Parts: sequence; C-alpha cells; structure tokens
Amino acid sequence: MKSRIFMYLFFFALLFIIFQYMNEKSIFERQENRISSLTTSVEKANDSIAVLNDRLFEATEFSLMGNGMAMDYLERLGFEAEAVQQQVAEAIYEQNGQMGDNPLIPYEGLEGDMKINTIFFLNHRWIIADFTDGTYWGEMLLSYIFDENNQLQIEVISSVLYPR
Repeated sequence: MKSRIFMYLFFFALLFIIFQYMNEKSIFERQENRISSLTTSVEKANDSIAVLNDRLFEATEFSLMGNGMAMDYLERLGFEAEAVQQQVAEAIYEQNGQMGDNPLIPYEGLEGDMKINTIFFLNHRWIIADFTDGTYWGEMLLSYIFDENNQLQIEVISSVLYPR
C-alpha cells in the first residue's frame, strides 16, 4: 500500500514537473520571440534615425548656424551669429506690423496685405523668405549686410509670385 502511494506521488510529481517544464518552455519561447521582434524594431528605428541625421546634416549645411565659415566671418566683425540671426529676423518681421504690405515684398497684395511668413538663413549674407496675402503667395531671396556703421541693410535680390 505504501509503495502504491509512493508510486502515485511519483507519477503526480512527474506530471507536475512535465507540466511546469512545458509551461516554462512556452513562456521562454514567447519571450524569445518578443525579444527578437523588439530587436528588429530597434534596428529599424536606428536605421531611420541615421537617415534622418543625414538629412538634417544636409539641410543645415546651407544655413547660417551650420556654416562655420559664415559664423567665423560674423565673429571677425564682432557679432555672434545667433544674435545676428535674431536681429535680422526681428527687423524683417517688424515690417509685417506696418499698415499695408511689407515694404520688402515687391508685390502688392490682391486679397489682403502681403506679409512675410517664414525666413531661412542660408549664410551670413542671404535669406530665403516666403510671403502671402492669404490667397496669393511667393518666395524671395534677400541679402543682408551690416554697413560700416553696423547698420543693417536688407535688400531683395530676386522674387517670384506664384499664380493662383
């Protein structure tokens, strides 16, 4: 009788161990699959980050803050590139506050006043800007320079108004 009880206990323990083994094996396999899936996702994300970093570098290569030679030029004149960028941007946007069209824009607004929306500094001399009257829009290339009295001079080099 005692041997039967031990035999039943042995089989019960054996079945319990087999059940635990199979359960733990399936949990382990699921975790391995999840780790593999997450590893693939991280690799894809890292590849995307690398592509975006390359694009960002290309985009900032032609910008005032991405051009070391342009920043050196301004520093030799006694200016900080960031301060120049802020000063010029404020001077351009201030002209939007005047009644009527922004005087830098060489077109009259047809559906409202022409105002400059955004500007992008290419280097220590040039800016690309876009403008609109709410219906019509265009782009222009501006030149900026500080004269011998350190007064800011802004002039339109070229512009285009796109048809509606």
